[in-house]
Amino acid sequence: MFNDSPHLFFPSLVHSFPFLIPFLLLPSPAIALAAAAVAANFHRPCPPLFPNPRAPFDFPAASFRQIAYHGLYDTINGSTPVTDMSKSRVYADVNVVRPREYWDYEALTVQWGDQDDYEVVRKVGRGKYSEVFEGINVNNNEKCVIKILKPVKKKKIKREIKILQNLCGGPNVIKLLDIVRDQHSKTPSLIFEYVNSTDFKVLYPTLTDYDIRYYIYELLKALDYCHSQGIMHRDVKPHNVMIDHELRKLRLIDWGLAEFYHPGKEYNVRVASRYFKGPELLVDLQDYDYSLDMWSLGCMFAGMIFRKEPFFYGHDNQDQLVKIARVLGTDELNAYLNKYQLELEPQLEALVGRHSRKPWSKFMNADNQHLVSPEAIDFLDKLLRYDHQDRLTAKEAMAHPYFMQVRAAENSRMRTQ
Repeated sequence: MFNDSPHLFFPSLVHSFPFLIPFLLLPSPAIALAAAAVAANFHRPCPPLFPNPRAPFDFPAASFRQIAYHGLYDTINGSTPVTDMSKSRVYADVNVVRPREYWDYEALTVQWGDQDDYEVVRKVGRGKYSEVFEGINVNNNEKCVIKILKPVKKKKIKREIKILQNLCGGPNVIKLLDIVRDQHSKTPSLIFEYVNSTDFKVLYPTLTDYDIRYYIYELLKALDYCHSQGIMHRDVKPHNVMIDHELRKLRLIDWGLAEFYHPGKEYNVRVASRYFKGPELLVDLQDYDYSLDMWSLGCMFAGMIFRKEPFFYGHDNQDQLVKIARVLGTDELNAYLNKYQLELEPQLEALVGRHSRKPWSKFMNADNQHLVSPEAIDFLDKLLRYDHQDRLTAKEAMAHPYFMQVRAAENSRMRTQ
């Protein structure tokens, strides 16, 4: 993947941090050329394109038929519209009524910041598409996070940046501060606000009943906001929810798989992490929507209240559907498949078998019973539904009785401010 070029991404730190060398060497010529093809200038974050994103739309949205057959803007980021579609119950036409430049990330023109403004301090994580470091802004000594992107298609990089720009300033959405690239290798990096988070495997077992209610409510704020902006996250999981427990601050991070929602567009089902994949992904239903994020949230919530992480522990994608069917039952699965005219492959159908629905109470035990209230079970049950159209939306979820205490505390704080 890398050659032996002596050029390094942050040369001033190599002597102090030799472990960076494998990650920061100049890519091979082919990869360097691909990285250089990323558009020339990145836009600095904020302000949002629309000052009042929640204002109701007073003009009629184009119908699906208009989009599918006449092509509102020819095609939508290369999509092929379909005729028998499942359409989101909420925020379906956000990107239909907004100007093309809001969602057409392929046309993004970018302006690069100055890489010399930042220095790497230590590595904090890695993913499929990036290496992540704690860094510092040398101009003000403020901590930041430096996400060095691995060589991927320029289209994917542009999409992540455009989405982060559109969501800038949204509640509990990680804030993009700057975008820089190495002058020689053209490797791009995203600079984010720093969050002093605790690993969820350490934090979650210590959370009280109220803590869980509070943090899930904070996460719902981020999800409702991004959905209201016409964006699906598509990778909600504990690893992507940073929590500074001391400050009680939550941030939803890693928007690399996020995508703009267009009614009728067929999306790639190879998104989300296995344990948090919605049934729609596992049965190859491609015209999914924001409700995918609500399934992932439900999996995360189940893991927290039952102290069973992950809650659905599949060994591969097929086994993931089996694990879900053993809890939610196969009668409900078949009803879902029939509604959307889907069929399982014979091999998968045999693997799934036949199972009755398992009561949520079966997951209660002495260690978690203080977290599993009737309203928690009701909330969970309204999230973990096969049929994505039956799941609570983020806004509906925030109004659930499970969050009554949290809403009351928030209203009290607002009155005293």
